[in-house]
Amino acid sequence: MRPRTIWPTERSSSVNTNAKLFWILFGFFVISDIVYVAWSILVHNAGYVTQLAGVQAPGSQPGSPVEWAGTLEIALSALMSAFIAFYLGRSHRSVGAELPEDRLDANIDDGDAEQGFFSPWSWWPIMLAFGGALLFMGIAIGVWIAFIGAAVTAVSLVGWVYEYYRGNFAR
Repeated sequence: MRPRTIWPTERSSSVNTNAKLFWILFGFFVISDIVYVAWSILVHNAGYVTQLAGVQAPGSQPGSPVEWAGTLEIALSALMSAFIAFYLGRSHRSVGAELPEDRLDANIDDGDAEQGFFSPWSWWPIMLAFGGALLFMGIAIGVWIAFIGAAVTAVSLVGWVYEYYRGNFAR
């Protein structure tokens, strides 16, 4: 049997691959949330589902049979996945262009556009991360540490922005 030939004019579909992946992720989170709620009800009531009707099962704990923190977290993850999938699908349709990863005849080299300029030998990002860590640690532990973190963050940000205006790398 001959393999099917993929012609350059064929497209994978009208919705791009990224949106499809996020819709699949949305479905996974919805199914996970349903299973999580059912599991927490069964574990809470030791197998009895009578507490939902207002009757307390013997040996069960008082309170809600649903564990709300995990339920809400998984539901919000599903909602965020749906938002991202909707946005990607809508923007793909409005632009009309097709990404290289959506074409069946694309090569790896088709998607390697310029991503920006990054300083290969710069120490400023490490200092900026250290200053940000000090800043947030100061908010959690003591305000005096936050002042030091804010100063280190400001100096690091200015140093990173103006790195190519002075010294060996000046233009």
